Amino acid sequence: MARIDYIKYRLDNWALWKVRESSGGLGYATQSVFLSEPVDGHKELMGTIEETDAVLTNQAVESLRPARLHLYQTLQLIYIDGIGIKATAQRMGRAESTVKANLDTADHTLQSWLNNRADVKTAQRIAYHLPRE
Repeated sequence: MARIDYIKYRLDNWALWKVRESSGGLGYATQSVFLSEPVDGHKELMGTIEETDAVLTNQAVESLRPARLHLYQTLQLIYIDGIGIKATAQRMGRAESTVKANLDTADHTLQSWLNNRADVKTAQRIAYHLPRE
């Protein structure tokens, strides 16, 4: 399997949202304006964080916690702690290839969760507009 770019983008957005949420961001700058240049090349993410997407992505990530804790922990270490694949592998006691496979699996699992949620929402809208029998 390969990583899904769309899901990676959502996870990057989610990570920024989580960091701002945990730092008590209330619309005020949390760092100096002089330090606002992104270091990791994600210039498109430095703008407005799409909160609705971040909240939905957070729900999807949290859904991994009960049954797929290893995927949840991988996402937390890579995206929230930002420690990278090598350090994540060391911390989890896994091979780097396993961490990469976990990221791939997490991408596909999150995409399925988001697709299933969209399907349920569509079905609810259709059912709501149908006349009662």
